[in-house]
Amino acid sequence: MKVCIKKIARKEDEQVIIECVEITPEIRDIHSYITAKGVELSGLADDQHMQRFRLEDVHYFEAVDEKVFAYADEQIYEIKMRLYEAEAAYGKHHFVRCSKSVVLNLMKLESISPAFNGRFFAHMKNGEKLMISRQYAGALKQIVMGEHENEK
Repeated sequence: MKVCIKKIARKEDEQVIIECVEITPEIRDIHSYITAKGVELSGLADDQHMQRFRLEDVHYFEAVDEKVFAYADEQIYEIKMRLYEAEAAYGKHHFVRCSKSVVLNLMKLESISPAFNGRFFAHMKNGEKLMISRQYAGALKQIVMGEHENEK
């Protein structure tokens, strides 16, 4: 695959063009990675100050007691969004539901291992281990194994 970078004068003229013979899962991953770059969220940090952070730094979103938290590389943020809204808004950026209370970032997933009763563990790159419930295990396994073809 040939990669070209061309310097331009104006930021508003920046673009990425992907030319390919076929739209493969790898091309979709590249597209998703690129479009996630620069997406920013805001949330309440530990010091109770509203801060901006990048979507690409988020390992997962978790709902706890009517609140939703974004677990990023360096900080945990409370966001003003419901979990289903985060799932819908960031699904195209490789965020998928893995349990009733967690939506994880596949780009931060290290591995998956079996647990018990049809469940699995998601081992994240930051060392955390999340439970994948039976309800979502099949779909998540298909996505990770590259068996999804209806993604845009």
